[in-house]
Amino acid sequence: MAVIKAPEKHVKLLARLMRAEAEGDGRLGMLTVGNTGVNRVISNCLDFKDLRTISDMVYQKPGGFEATVKGYFYQRAREKDIGLARQVIKGWKYHPASYALWFFRPQGDCPATWYDQRNVGRFKSHCFFAPTREDCPQIYY
Repeated sequence: MAVIKAPEKHVKLLARLMRAEAEGDGRLGMLTVGNTGVNRVISNCLDFKDLRTISDMVYQKPGGFEATVKGYFYQRAREKDIGLARQVIKGWKYHPASYALWFFRPQGDCPATWYDQRNVGRFKSHCFFAPTREDCPQIYY
């Protein structure tokens, strides 16, 4: 059962985002990015209030994803990427992004905090940051 409603076009949109943001980090890297996106839709807190759909999340301005302004994002979703998107839509969690709402790719080490959010880990090139349970209880299901 899905943790968010997602018509097929949104599943494909999430798959394209995951690929564009993290293909270089492999399957698990793409899953962690997708996990973060699904958390944003669920959260309704902090920078992500009133996001109700994957499309709202992907194209959020400000605060959206850098990949949406690059041509690679607009390529057709591949079946294997669509399968990964379905996993995170079902609520599967992937460490370190299990409860993350933010990630970025630093030049060096991950900072302890980023925009006042705590670092919860790194996977390959991306650092992940999560709010507290008190700030965003919806993502801690």
